[in-house]
Amino acid sequence: MATHNEDAQARIEEVRAMRQKIPNLVFPAAKGERRRLVSAASVPQELIELTTVAVKNNVALVRGGRPDPELLRDRSLYAEAYSPLADELEALASFVRHSVTAARNTVGSDALTTYALTRRLAKRPETADLAPLAEAMNRALGRRGRKAKASPAPAPQTPASTPPAETPAPPTKQ
Repeated sequence: MATHNEDAQARIEEVRAMRQKIPNLVFPAAKGERRRLVSAASVPQELIELTTVAVKNNVALVRGGRPDPELLRDRSLYAEAYSPLADELEALASFVRHSVTAARNTVGSDALTTYALTRRLAKRPETADLAPLAEAMNRALGRRGRKAKASPAPAPQTPASTPPAETPAPPTKQ
């Protein structure tokens, strides 16, 4: 019987083997490269067709170093065909992440239930021997006990709340 690690590694190898089967697969050379490409990559298909036809029919629009119109059409068809594959792979990744979270939830919920039961039983005389285990579980959770409530700081006095200074009385005539 294979372990989960072996099964997961086999799936990773299968996904990586797919890389060899996907034509024109390009890996980003730098962080944020995809963001840099998105602007021109979002041009509507209608504009692409119009420019391709325009270049083919107008010599003035032909420029050196421009990719062949057939290559551009092929790249456009590639983008349309492989976009659903990318969506499917992203969905699969999302489902795998959800499954991992669900598994961690099951294990974590059981651990928290056992911890709560251990704490409760550790308070009883007949199961007081569980107290060190409850303390160890508490430390493992990173809890240090209840913090004492801080006494509220005295409110700062503002000029409006200070008593008015006595003003000197005007001198009296004698």
